[in-house]
Amino acid sequence: MASRDEMSRSFGAAASAYESGRPDYPREAVEWLLAPVHAEGRALRVADVGAGTGKLTRTIVETGADVVAIDPDPGMLASLRENVHGVPTFVGTAERMPLPDASVDALLLGQAWHWVDPPLAAAECGRVLRSGGVLGLIWNVRDESDPFVRGLTAIMHASSAEQLIAAGGPVVGEPFGRLENRTWTWTRAMGREVLLDMVASRSYVITAPADERERILRDVGALFDSASRATESGAEVVDVPYRTEAFRGIRGVAA
Repeated sequence: MASRDEMSRSFGAAASAYESGRPDYPREAVEWLLAPVHAEGRALRVADVGAGTGKLTRTIVETGADVVAIDPDPGMLASLRENVHGVPTFVGTAERMPLPDASVDALLLGQAWHWVDPPLAAAECGRVLRSGGVLGLIWNVRDESDPFVRGLTAIMHASSAEQLIAAGGPVVGEPFGRLENRTWTWTRAMGREVLLDMVASRSYVITAPADERERILRDVGALFDSASRATESGAEVVDVPYRTEAFRGIRGVAA
C-alpha cells in the first residue's frame, strides 16, 4: 500500500478523472463559509488551498471573490487553468503557502485538510489570514446509510476524508477558535463512466497495483449495472446521496 504522502500527491496522475468524477460544492455551503468576512466596497480576497482541478475554485469565483489557487501538484493546477480561467495559480501546501502575511480574508480547503499536518497548517493559515479572517474546510462525502453507497465503499475502501468526518471532524488549533459546522444533503445522478471516474480519482485506487485497480473498477461497474435506473432520455444512472460537511473557524485577533 502506498504511503500517506504518496497518496496525497497522487491526484495529478488522474486529473481528468478527478474533474469528471468528483462533484461540485453547493453554492450555499461556500457562501456560508465566507459569510463572516463579507467585505464592504471591495471583493473578498480568498485562497483556495489544495485546489486540485478547480472544483471549489469555480464556486468561490461565482461569489464575486478575488481568488488565488494553491496546490502541491503542477498537473492538477494545469487542469485548473483549463477549467477556471483567470485565476492565478501557485505550487504550495497548507503548511507552506507562497502568500504574504495577512494577505487574504479567507482560506478555503475542499477535500484537503485530512492530508495536512494540522498544527503546522493552522499556524501557516494564521500567518496568511488577516485578523478575523476565516479558515473554511469543506468535504463532499457519500451517505453511508444508503445501501448502494455501502456496497461502493466495500469495494473501493473508505477514504481518509470519510474516516476523519466519521471520527468527529477536523482538528485545527491556534490561532483559530472553535469550529462551527453545517451540513447539506443532496443527491447526484451519476452515469456509469462518471461513477467509474469518481472511483478512479481516489488516491487508494490511483496508487493501487494495476490488478487491484482493475478489480475495483470491474466490481464497481457490476454494482452500477445491478442498481442503475433509466432516465426519461434512456440514460442509465444511479442516484448517489451526498452530505456536504462544512466547518469554519475565525482567526483570533493578533495581540
